[in-house]
Amino acid sequence: MLSNNPKQKHLLLLSTSFCLIILAILIATDPVPQDLVYHLLIDQRQWFTVPNFANIISNLPFATIGLSGFFLTLKNKETSTSWYLFFIGLFLVAFGSSYYHLHPNNQTLIWDRLPMTICFMSLFSALCAENISSRYETVILPVAIFLGLSSVIYWHYTNDLRFYALIQFGALLSIPLILSFYKSQYSHHHYLLYGLLFYILAKVFELNDSLTFELTDHLLSGHTIKHLLAAAATYCVYLMLKKRLPT
Repeated sequence: MLSNNPKQKHLLLLSTSFCLIILAILIATDPVPQDLVYHLLIDQRQWFTVPNFANIISNLPFATIGLSGFFLTLKNKETSTSWYLFFIGLFLVAFGSSYYHLHPNNQTLIWDRLPMTICFMSLFSALCAENISSRYETVILPVAIFLGLSSVIYWHYTNDLRFYALIQFGALLSIPLILSFYKSQYSHHHYLLYGLLFYILAKVFELNDSLTFELTDHLLSGHTIKHLLAAAATYCVYLMLKKRLPT
C-alpha cells in the first residue's frame, strides 16, 4: 500500500506539491506572453538554399543521440519505459526544431516545444521510477506527459508562457532534488548533473544570441551553440545509461 511505503508517500507528496505550486503561481501572477522578438535570431544566413541553415543543421545531434539512445534502451529489457520515450522525444526534437527554424513564428514554435516537453517529463518520470518507486510509473508517466503537452497547448491558445516555463524548469529542478534525497539504483547518476550543467549553459548562450555571434566573428550564434550544448546534455543521459551498473 502507498501509505505504508515512505518512498511512495514522498512520491505522492512530491507530485501533489508540484501540481499545487503550478496552480498557485498561475492564480497569483499575471500572464507572460511570448515576446515576438524571440523569433528574430541573429544568424539568418542561407546555405544551400536553406534559410537559417546553422540553426537547422545544429539539430542533427538530437536525432543522432535520440536514435542511439533508443537502440541502447532496446538492448536492456530492464530499462524504464520512460527512457524509451525520452529518446523518442529527443529524436522528434530534431524535426520539430528544424521545422520551427525554417519559418520562426508562434505557429511553428509549438512543434518545437511539444517534443521538448516529452523529453522533460519522461526524464522526470524515469527519475521517479528509478529513485523513488517504479510501481507507479504506469501512472506517473502518462500524467507527466499529459501535463507537459498541456502546457504547450495552453501557451498556444492563451499566449501565456507561465505553465510551460514551470513545467520545464520544474522537471529540471527535480534532477538535483531527487538525486540528493533518494539513493539511485544505478551507478553513474552524476552524469545527469553534468547534463544539467550543459543545459544551463545552453540557456545562457540562448539569451546571448547576438553577443555570441559578434564574439565569434559571425561564425556561430548563441542559439546555434545552445542547440549543441543542449545536445551535449542529452548525450550525458546516453552515457549514464550506457555505463551504469546496478548498485
